[in-house]
Amino acid sequence: MKTLVELVRRNWLFFLLATIAALALRLFFVFRFPHVAGDSLIYGDIAKNLLDHGIFGITDNGLPRSTLIRLPGYPGFLAAMFTLFGHEHYTAVMIAQALIDTNTCLVIAGLALELMNARAAKAAYLLAALCPFTACYVAAPLSETLSICCIAHTLYYGVRGLKALQQAASGRHFWILAGLWSSAAIFMRPDNGLVLPPLGLALLVLLLRRPNKRQVVFAGILLAATSLGPLVPWTARNWRVFHVWQPLASRYANDPGEFVPHGFNHWVKTWLADYVSVEEVFWHVSGEPIDPLILPERAFDTRPEYEKTQALIARYNQELYITPEMDAEFEEIARLREEHNPLRYTIWLPFLRTTDMWLRPRTELLNIETRWWEFNQHEGETAFAVGWAGLCMLYIAAALRGWMHWRLGLAGVLLIGFVLLRSLFLSTLENPEPRYVLECFPVLLALAGGAFARSVDAVRPVSKLPSE
Repeated sequence: MKTLVELVRRNWLFFLLATIAALALRLFFVFRFPHVAGDSLIYGDIAKNLLDHGIFGITDNGLPRSTLIRLPGYPGFLAAMFTLFGHEHYTAVMIAQALIDTNTCLVIAGLALELMNARAAKAAYLLAALCPFTACYVAAPLSETLSICCIAHTLYYGVRGLKALQQAASGRHFWILAGLWSSAAIFMRPDNGLVLPPLGLALLVLLLRRPNKRQVVFAGILLAATSLGPLVPWTARNWRVFHVWQPLASRYANDPGEFVPHGFNHWVKTWLADYVSVEEVFWHVSGEPIDPLILPERAFDTRPEYEKTQALIARYNQELYITPEMDAEFEEIARLREEHNPLRYTIWLPFLRTTDMWLRPRTELLNIETRWWEFNQHEGETAFAVGWAGLCMLYIAAALRGWMHWRLGLAGVLLIGFVLLRSLFLSTLENPEPRYVLECFPVLLALAGGAFARSVDAVRPVSKLPSE
């Protein structure tokens, strides 16, 4: 990072003030809007069992039992923090995440510098430092902050590795670092492995176009070994403990043998398009009642289907548990709905879910009603949420302008490929949570910095930039 270090030295006052602002914003969220609930407590429980009993597991009826519902990355981080600061000292965890996320802003600036120029890097650093959408998640003991950090490093070293290969250098240390950071990202969230296919595609393009094919092949081997190799012990552990082939976490966060209501999940997927339904319906099962009156009209195609669904929900509300019989009935309704309108299921609803994740105001960790758009009931919150959404759209618009303004070459294949692939994957999920696109923000913020660079600086493709 020699060139980035020089940039910081030449502009030390700018970076100092921006860093202070970044850390202050994140600490504001930590002390004003801390959010310790849900998945945070699951991660914390695994970390405590790891420390107290030497078992990667959850507490069941007061006793620890082994689990594979989460990958060991974030529980390991919590275990380290609990060792240093005491069990369940989540404030220390959130402060550490504030420091980590502030450092991630510098990595994003480095990525913009590699892609474009110094002006873009400074703009990207300021945009990242003041970005409330990533900053607010440091106040939640969840894997998002560390995932964003790992993805940013992976993309940074991946871009540097591509530039080295384009200049007939091996860049092997860049590919080792990119692989190790991508492995760390996977250990935080299994879907972070989606950063690897775009890296592989960029290497394939180089392999077809460049004469130094041996160097390109060796780079691919290094990337594969360092990114996937660390998963071997985890996979072996799952085979030894559970006798299942499970290199990642399970899709529905279930241990082997646990019942999963696939029929209910399929039914939800035939109509759910926004985050509010995730909170009001999807997360309620099992254990909480469902209000049938909050279901949108798109959840029903015919009157008989409406009556059958209402009766099924009423039965669930009596037991607060999806039985296999109920699940089979949900599956039958879902199958009929899918057959009735296959394009809605395969194209329209996935598009709406992805759009909702990208454009919805990211207020889920703030004291803002989920139904913020109901102006008559939440006048002030509606105005805030609309402004929050507008700010998010400004970031996206700046990123689009930066992307169109610069010729990114293979770096563009990597970055845009990652964003598109992740968005496509997220469209297949039943639960469109806005936090799932945060791993794309290193790309978004770096490209947004390019929107503020001089147009005369945009004439040089990435492959012509000097090597650091």
